[in-house]
Amino acid sequence: MLSNILMGFSTAFNPMNLLLLMGGTVLGILFGALPGVSSTMGVAVLIPLTYGMDAASGLIMLAGIYCGSTYGGSISACLLNTPGTPASAATTMDGFPMTRKGRGGEALQEACIASFWGGIAGAIALFFLAPPIANFSLKFGSQENAMMAVFGLTIIVSLSSGSLLKGFLSGLLGLLVSMVGMDVATAYPRYTFNITALYGGIAIIPAIVGLYSLTQLLTSSGEKTGVLTDDNIKKLHVPKITPKDFVRYPLTYIKSSIIGAFVGIVPGAGGNIAGYMAYNEAKRTSKTPDEFGKGCREGVAATESANNAVCGGSLIPMLTLGIPGNSVAAVLMGGLMIQGLNPGFSLFTNYAHVTYPFLAGFVLAQFAFTIVGLIGAKQFAQVVKVPKGFLLAGIGVLCVVGSYAASNNITDVYIMLIFGIVGYFLKTAGFDISAIVLGLMLGSLAEAGFMQAFNLCHKAIGATLVSFITRPISLVLLIVCVASCFSPLMSARKKKKAQS
Repeated sequence: MLSNILMGFSTAFNPMNLLLLMGGTVLGILFGALPGVSSTMGVAVLIPLTYGMDAASGLIMLAGIYCGSTYGGSISACLLNTPGTPASAATTMDGFPMTRKGRGGEALQEACIASFWGGIAGAIALFFLAPPIANFSLKFGSQENAMMAVFGLTIIVSLSSGSLLKGFLSGLLGLLVSMVGMDVATAYPRYTFNITALYGGIAIIPAIVGLYSLTQLLTSSGEKTGVLTDDNIKKLHVPKITPKDFVRYPLTYIKSSIIGAFVGIVPGAGGNIAGYMAYNEAKRTSKTPDEFGKGCREGVAATESANNAVCGGSLIPMLTLGIPGNSVAAVLMGGLMIQGLNPGFSLFTNYAHVTYPFLAGFVLAQFAFTIVGLIGAKQFAQVVKVPKGFLLAGIGVLCVVGSYAASNNITDVYIMLIFGIVGYFLKTAGFDISAIVLGLMLGSLAEAGFMQAFNLCHKAIGATLVSFITRPISLVLLIVCVASCFSPLMSARKKKKAQS
């Protein structure tokens, strides 16, 4: 393992890879600072830029985009009380009150430092937890792989916002879309409408770009003015950084980072949940809890270290088990699959020359956004004043170009447009986009596992079903799947009783 780690850092320190990392970090901060343009959208739109690159270089750039955008969300959260990304929602509780007191630069500074420590904690968890979990995945057979895919679907649906029924229907819709293409067992085309381009199934990247990026573009198209202009940005003063600022709240950094890393490992939880959990814990153990919510710097430290630790944690189940920890990890998983890389043990053995440079790039991304963030905080704050029309036009061009670049096929552009329009209406109706994407990606994995188990059991349905409950790991996963489906119902019932 040590040799792979050294090899990873050696590759990541290549001058060209460092340049790509820095460029990805700057782009990520810009995307993150704009309210409504989330980390997921940024990664989805920019994935096509990596097609012509070496796989390791492309993933290093995506690591910079991911980490930079997560930090970037704190800029608008602190200055404008509008989180640039959902993960920064909790940061508004103390970040904006600090700005109203004339301490906006201090809030940005603390957000950057806390993000660094949280990101480092997530990277450590990624380095040391991912390989053992990947090794454990070797015990997985076809039954376990199928149940793992089902588990990913159930937990994402159960954690989806809003109606549980709509979350379930969103996942089901994704499963149905994943069935387009050649049948796994018979190689007979399904739901292709005699369109040759659909024989290989729905292309993942155009679908993701349509559902996340074009859907958001259509949602925001009615806003013709800038996101918001504020005098606080013009008179923003960022104080001089000192060594003491990096260790101002060591216990808060540690506790919040641990919370964030573990929340990230749980599929579907996300940075917004981690931020609120860490904020509550910091307030509970603080000597001055009354200051929280009134412009407390420690509150910013807690939320930002937690939501950035989620980044590393969310990649652990994605790389090892094929279960993305959040929507950004789901998009990154699509990028891996486009490169011909499948999650699991092989990523850390056969494709170690790609995986470990990516992990090393993830570590270096923490230093990259910290340097860029501390130096250019005031300049990045100007991004929130970009006119919405210019922004949406640029995103629209990237959507079309990125979808076409996937395979130089105009059909992919049509797929992107269809998914974007359908996604807009579904999002407006309250359906969960992330559940659709997970259904699309995990549906084929679940089907492949079930069909392999069916063939191993000599195509006997009864024997196939029995095999899922006679294998210990498969049985445990089955129980967990059932529990994850019923737990939201139980929680809703308890909430209803408490209200009555």
